[in-house]
Amino acid sequence: MTLSPAIPILRIFSVDKAKEFYLDFLGFTLAWEHRFSEDLPLYMQVTRAGLTLHLSEHYGDSTPGAAIFIPVHDIDALHRELTAKNYRYARPGLEVVDWGKELNLTDPFGNRLRFCEQSPPA
Repeated sequence: MTLSPAIPILRIFSVDKAKEFYLDFLGFTLAWEHRFSEDLPLYMQVTRAGLTLHLSEHYGDSTPGAAIFIPVHDIDALHRELTAKNYRYARPGLEVVDWGKELNLTDPFGNRLRFCEQSPPA
């Protein structure tokens, strides 16, 4: 038996805002979009550097306000990249914590993304 990495499903309420945040600001790439018909909710996959997320307008797929923990290598580079974009709705800080460094963001729908780089063991 093999278990593959989980793919978080995050609830969204606006396709335009989701694309602005995940694609334009965070630098994800749109892998695919799906609607059962034009007048039904969107379900899409975005990816970046090995991380896959599913974003869904479907009512039952997820609860707004979810939190996901995202391990990162070179969180300082991510922080510099995001800060340089001057995104109107978020100016992420970098926090030193007991286990390393964290960069916390909340998307336009209340979902929390916790990027973390763990300190090497002492």
